[in-house]
Amino acid sequence: MSASAAPRSLGPWARAWQRFKRNRLGYWSLLAFAALVLLSLFAELLSNDRPLLLRYEGQLHFPMLRDYPETVFGGDFETPTDFHDPFIREQISRGDNWAIFTLNPYGAKTLNYFAASPNPAPPSAQNWLGTDDRGRDLLAQLIYGFRVSVLFALALTAIGVLLGVITGAIQGFFGGRVDLLFQRFIEVWGSMPELYLLIIFSAIFAPSVSLLLILLSLFGWMGLSDYVRAEFLRNRQLDYVRAARAMGLSNAQIIWRHVLPNSLTPVVTFLPFRMSAAILALTSLDFLGLGVPPGTPSLGELLSQGKNNIDAWWISIFTFAVLVSTLLLLTFMGDALRDALDPRKADR
Repeated sequence: MSASAAPRSLGPWARAWQRFKRNRLGYWSLLAFAALVLLSLFAELLSNDRPLLLRYEGQLHFPMLRDYPETVFGGDFETPTDFHDPFIREQISRGDNWAIFTLNPYGAKTLNYFAASPNPAPPSAQNWLGTDDRGRDLLAQLIYGFRVSVLFALALTAIGVLLGVITGAIQGFFGGRVDLLFQRFIEVWGSMPELYLLIIFSAIFAPSVSLLLILLSLFGWMGLSDYVRAEFLRNRQLDYVRAARAMGLSNAQIIWRHVLPNSLTPVVTFLPFRMSAAILALTSLDFLGLGVPPGTPSLGELLSQGKNNIDAWWISIFTFAVLVSTLLLLTFMGDALRDALDPRKADR
């Protein structure tokens, strides 16, 4: 087989992947974003106020896996050990005792009661990116806040895609009265004030990530549903669908085996952009105080702190840099996916 004929033997999705890899900006954005997400999933191993491993008086301890009262390390109380306490630090570093801390020795909710500067404190050797107005390490807040935002965006995108594909497939494949009724329902449902509903439910129920995910999922499927509906309306008139009907296949078999695989282009193309919209939605709601429960690491809350503490420039700058970098990576990935799945550019 000649070299020119080899790429033609690949399937359509494999050829799209090859075109995506040729877009260096989008490809490296995908690798960078995947690496950041992977690192954030192991945030406890990167930023934690507890040692990874500790040896005290000949015994090994694993503070990340269980709580130890400070009496184990020479303290006077049965309370959980604060490993930032100067007395505890002296005890675990005396003699043959040692401890292995994470790269950044602060957790998501760690309050540094022994800081030398008032909060919010500027970047220093103790806190590389400074602290927020509550005394929490800003680097730890950004790491854990990035993980919360990305996981929330992934969950919201998955639910929105599932609902959008199902509703769009039903409308486009069956058409007629089914399509008409669905369209009227979408018009009524889309006219409901989403922000007002969020405010009302936030006043009635205790704020939680699950409640926020449910409320946003009720409205996040409509945009994708229109694109899937249009693809199904176009593909259901093609010859291969008529041939499948003539062979006696059921509607479910025709949708799953034939129409759906040929209608996934808008779904795949819009995935990065939908994730960007989900991250922005969560950040905006957290900025307004309608998002995740208080105490949860949040990029929106940090932006709100930056607004309330103008002199603490490090809070706004570093949070804005993380948010913009994340959205840029997703945008580059979306542009590369759109070009890779564009049939006109594929022909060229």
